[in-house]
Amino acid sequence: MRPDPVPLDQVDLADLATFERNEAWGMFETLRAEAPCHWTEETDGGSGFWAITRYDDIERVDKDTDTFTSTKFTNLEEPPEEFQERRRSILESDGSRHQALRKLLMRDFSAAQLRRYEDFLRGLAAVTVETALQQQEMDFVDAIAADYPIAVLARLLDTPEDMTPQLISWGNEIVGFSDPDYARVLVNSEESKKYRHLPFSSPVSQEIFDYGRQLAAERKGGDGEDLVSKLVNRMPEDGIPLSQEHYDNYFLLLVVAGNETTRQAISHSMKALMDNPDQMQWLLENPDKYQTAIEELIRWASPVYHFRRTATKDVEIHGKQVKAGDKVVMWWPSANRDDAKFDDPWTLKLDRHPNDHVTFGKGPHTCMGANLARFEMRIMFETLLPRIAEIEQTGEIVRLRSNFINGIKKFPVRIVAKQA
Repeated sequence: MRPDPVPLDQVDLADLATFERNEAWGMFETLRAEAPCHWTEETDGGSGFWAITRYDDIERVDKDTDTFTSTKFTNLEEPPEEFQERRRSILESDGSRHQALRKLLMRDFSAAQLRRYEDFLRGLAAVTVETALQQQEMDFVDAIAADYPIAVLARLLDTPEDMTPQLISWGNEIVGFSDPDYARVLVNSEESKKYRHLPFSSPVSQEIFDYGRQLAAERKGGDGEDLVSKLVNRMPEDGIPLSQEHYDNYFLLLVVAGNETTRQAISHSMKALMDNPDQMQWLLENPDKYQTAIEELIRWASPVYHFRRTATKDVEIHGKQVKAGDKVVMWWPSANRDDAKFDDPWTLKLDRHPNDHVTFGKGPHTCMGANLARFEMRIMFETLLPRIAEIEQTGEIVRLRSNFINGIKKFPVRIVAKQA
């Protein structure tokens, strides 16, 4: 259901409580209609940012890396100049270096390469679902949404099974950098200043680095097919080897991005299907339509709220004067509900086609793991939905306190299973 617009003078996309209550949608409605390029002050020490909320504008910003660079970092945090190179990852690179870093693993995430894992993914999804259905009452996030993608990631990284809980914990803390339930050190807190040299100003980043370095030392010079082996044994096409910092940050990105976003997409998708039982029934009756349906579920879920760029020069957007050095923030979920792009965007239509959503980005930084996310989600729902006789929500959903990740922490449900 379309939310009511919020008066423009009450719009505040820097207020984390708004996102924790799932109330940002009305703000996006207002901004698209009244102020598609809107200045937002930050009260935590940030310099403020321009909020970009219309689909066409977000596509323009994301594709124009000359005017809107990623090299000044891609979330709202502003790392000190002296730590920027140390913290730089593929996300914070543009141009030829970004492409060289991207191509190190890009072919490993192609649809053709991922098909090698189909039997493994189907077996893993079956085990995840059958284990969860041993009990009727469960937290959907813990029982299904978190367990499955992290196990896929562990296979791709070739980490031992007993490391899986630690990988989940690390991912929770990194994406929950603004949530006191997850973060040991809250971003932009006084204590976080001791860790400004680390991604997300979090001590957990160093723990992930240390583990990644251990794996790299074990696999350097080998012929392994896992992602770590490929990172440490391949040379970027520009001939510049990965520095220790670039390896550390690449590994951290794989651990976090390869897990958290798919986990959230699965959780939001299940909630959407529960709220639209006619659509769930349509999908069960049209099993050949899963691929189309997954695109709509991904549009609907929009697990990442925003990515930031920085203006490299003065530029005008909708009559507003954006200055060189200003933060320019693209709000993906707003674009995915833009009436100018999507017919009836507040209705879940699993047969929606075409469905050119922005969930994975639109420019050179388009999510490298998009094919894997689609593949994982399709196999999970092909496995799970036919096993559900009844499903109902049994308590309140608890959301992440974040305007970066559209996260669900708790999702209590009761599932009555069909006989296998």
